[in-house]
Amino acid sequence: MGEPRISHSLALLLCCSVLSSVYALVDADDVITKEEQIILLRNAQAQCEQRVKEVLRVSELAESAKDWMSRSGKTKKEKPAEKLYSQAEEAGEAEGSRLQDGFCLPEWDNILCWPAGVPGKVVAVPCPDYIYDFNHKGRAYRRCDSNGSWELVPGNNRTWANYSECVKFLTNETREREVFDRLGMIYTVGYSISLGSLTVAVLILGYFRRLHCTRNYIHMHLFVSFMLRAVSIFIKDAVLYSGISPDEIERITEEELRAFTEPPPADKAGFVGCRVAVTVFLYFLTTNYYWILVEGLYLHSLIFMAFFSEKKYLWGFTLFGWGLPAVFVAVWVTVRATLANTECWDLSSGNKKWIIQVPILAAIVVNFILFINIIRVLATKLRETNAGRCDTRQQYRSLLKSTLVLMPLFGVHYIVFMATPYTEVSGILWQVQMHYEMLFNSFQGFFVAIIYCFCNGEVQAEIKKSWSRWTLALDFKRKARSGSSTYVKSCPWSPTYQIASPWTPSGLRGNSHVTTPSYARYGRCRNLPEPLEEQPLRS
Repeated sequence: MGEPRISHSLALLLCCSVLSSVYALVDADDVITKEEQIILLRNAQAQCEQRVKEVLRVSELAESAKDWMSRSGKTKKEKPAEKLYSQAEEAGEAEGSRLQDGFCLPEWDNILCWPAGVPGKVVAVPCPDYIYDFNHKGRAYRRCDSNGSWELVPGNNRTWANYSECVKFLTNETREREVFDRLGMIYTVGYSISLGSLTVAVLILGYFRRLHCTRNYIHMHLFVSFMLRAVSIFIKDAVLYSGISPDEIERITEEELRAFTEPPPADKAGFVGCRVAVTVFLYFLTTNYYWILVEGLYLHSLIFMAFFSEKKYLWGFTLFGWGLPAVFVAVWVTVRATLANTECWDLSSGNKKWIIQVPILAAIVVNFILFINIIRVLATKLRETNAGRCDTRQQYRSLLKSTLVLMPLFGVHYIVFMATPYTEVSGILWQVQMHYEMLFNSFQGFFVAIIYCFCNGEVQAEIKKSWSRWTLALDFKRKARSGSSTYVKSCPWSPTYQIASPWTPSGLRGNSHVTTPSYARYGRCRNLPEPLEEQPLRS
């Protein structure tokens, strides 16, 4: 059996607590932070020390009773001694680990609470369940020597202990760290690209007034929800998983680890920031799912409702997308604060996580049903349109194109692994599932911005018009700076258009040939681009 150092074992478990930040994107309520792992260790230490004190007290009580009876020469019939001895026996049996002469003393070693050891025997203790990344089916071992002392490591004044079965899940730590690093890089790059593209898309839809309509307003709300989801994820990671890096954890000494197990401070104000970060993350995560559902409801209403008032339903959609998730999160916060107020709120709290997850799953299922119904209608329309044609390939190609366009909007990719339970990190299914979800979840905002903004014909037309105006004005400014104080635009077949110089005082007529080209344009001149606005001047 191997002999890993105690400090190295704790370093590995703390390292894995830091690496588990990637898994928080899937279920923020089923991960454990480094700080919470330390809190659990502190609680286990306090319970262990209480039990050790009780065992030692019972042992001293029994020894005192025996000594008193032997010194006094009294028989066990005398009630005080008999009562004292019987109390010690009952307390020792109730404790389950009554200390006898020559036994190794029970103690806490910063990881486990070791019971009293029988001389010459190996003590086996189950791996603690309060250490998140341990193999909870394994055992840790110590040896009590014949002198009643815990065996030491040869050549080192340190108690020997074998945690090899407990750290079974950590032996492949290097390979698993590579998996976590790759997943972290995927979702960091994905959310960053999505955040940048969505920001540009929102600015475009908000800048051009001709694009202001109910459809684009809903698109803008969806874009903003994706942006806030990405920002909340970055903030949550910065708040929850900041601190010691994995390389620094490997260099922690046993003395420094002992400092982690000091009694926790009475002031819990340090968890406020963590709780706020988790709450904000869950709210924006839920709003994102519900704005995806709003997009599906809006498109479904346009197809199946003959008379659909877009402006009337816009306020209802807005309240549905931003307000309903706030109700779910408020209920979750109330339950956590009253029934499971455990340190930072990303620690698992049992079934209370379903307060958030059930509404999200419901939104995914409803949106998938809407998606199937819309695809059914599109297929029916395509068959009716191509009833007299024999080109079925074109029909299927159009249906496939429509389906692919609708998939990111409806979040269809959420259905693939929705019912699949999470397995251990080393499993192939877990890695496939995580890579799939991290890739599509993080890049979904980018795909939505591309399809519904950058590839939109109306958006492209407005951008082209704006670009033409800007290049034309820039060309005129460049010619004006070249030394020409006037610019005359005329065509041999058209009347002369003029405008007063901007330097001419108001009310005075300037030179009839002085003109500002950005105001005076005539579309029939072959050497100028097509006009955007015709404004002939008074002669």
